[in-house]
Amino acid sequence: MKVDLNRTVAYVTIMFLFYTVKAQIVLSGEVRPRFEYRHGFSTPIDSGQSSSQFIQQRTRLNFGYSHEKIKLGIVLQDVRVWGNQSQANNNDINTYGLHEGWAEYLFTKKLSMKLGRQELGYDDERILGAVDWAQQARSHDAMVLKYVDSSWAIHAGVAYNQDKVSNVATAYTIVGSYKEMQYLWLHKQIKQLKISLLGLNVGQQSPVSVGGTRYITTAGTRIEYKTKPLFVGANFYYQTGDDITSTSTGKPKKVNALLGSIDIAYTIKEKFLMGIGYEYISGQSKTDTTKAYNDVNHAFNPVFGTNHKFNGYMDYYYVGNHLNNVGLQDFVVRLGYNEKTWGIALDFHQFITAANALNTKELAKTGEYKALDSNLGTEIDLTLTYKLPNNVMIKGGYSHYLVSNTLATIKNVKDYKGDGRTNLTNNWAYLMISFKPTFLNGNK
Repeated sequence: MKVDLNRTVAYVTIMFLFYTVKAQIVLSGEVRPRFEYRHGFSTPIDSGQSSSQFIQQRTRLNFGYSHEKIKLGIVLQDVRVWGNQSQANNNDINTYGLHEGWAEYLFTKKLSMKLGRQELGYDDERILGAVDWAQQARSHDAMVLKYVDSSWAIHAGVAYNQDKVSNVATAYTIVGSYKEMQYLWLHKQIKQLKISLLGLNVGQQSPVSVGGTRYITTAGTRIEYKTKPLFVGANFYYQTGDDITSTSTGKPKKVNALLGSIDIAYTIKEKFLMGIGYEYISGQSKTDTTKAYNDVNHAFNPVFGTNHKFNGYMDYYYVGNHLNNVGLQDFVVRLGYNEKTWGIALDFHQFITAANALNTKELAKTGEYKALDSNLGTEIDLTLTYKLPNNVMIKGGYSHYLVSNTLATIKNVKDYKGDGRTNLTNNWAYLMISFKPTFLNGNK
């Protein structure tokens, strides 16, 4: 009887505590498997290669808590390819971990401080984005001071990274990360007009000094104008600082690069969309051999941008590739149609170099630095979406890339004559299902 009474008291206590705090708790999940067919994805396929097929899945458990002046967010994440473990696996590979783990303190209703591992996404995510398309996405270990009112938003962030605890100075060695970061984001909304200013300073480990850091600064603006039928968006960013590479004299190469873009879209009866756009991303000419030019890096780096959103869905540009290359000009035409539960979109991209690509065949033959044709080819992207009840979405797409000789040459995919290979089909298709259930929502 005593045991039963103790159990009853414990049960009632737990239920009481759960009931009193559930108003501040949100618990949700995500399961997102995606099938992909790749045949020339991110780089033209060669004749000795075959297509690949796989299913990759993201699984998340999201926990949120808020109470008066405190907010907490924890996102546990597992990313794996179906079949990359045996069915009786007892030694799990490192596919899971903490995607987000942060705490936020609200000094006032307008001013707060957020600390810990967190996603950073601003404006159209051209420079700072969460990269949600990638199953692993991106998060930062950072502190962000935020001020927000009815028309202004100001965020100031800082991060300092090391790869281990040490009693002496060590070089930062984590691949794909950075040593330091500071940024300031200002956002103002005036009726239908939104204006943002971003200054981002990223420090990389110096290759010549354990305690040294080389900084690259990106500064610019995002402007959006939106009414019910019309949308206009424009970006301009300038990049300067010290590159991670060095000149022939051992000094850091200076950076002098820029990105500019404009997008215009018009929606008819809130269903049919027509749009055009242009983006210029500066690059490094491969035909200018002067020391003065090559002591400067003219190739723009989108830094932490959600690059899959831009320049075609086959990820030929700036998704882990095409950095320090000839840059890009992207002309795009967009068509779309959306109903309540389904939608279809069709994009046409024409890609052109922003700087001269080198004709390596001519160089080998004559020793002269001549430029290839500026055409990088055409990409067509078709996307279909269908929404089911209870936060379930089905999304699929097909993309086709019409490769040019110039693109295949700079991607180093050549035929038996030494020309860029253009006679093979390059396409990609995917089918993705997203389940996003909410298990508990104490905010309702």
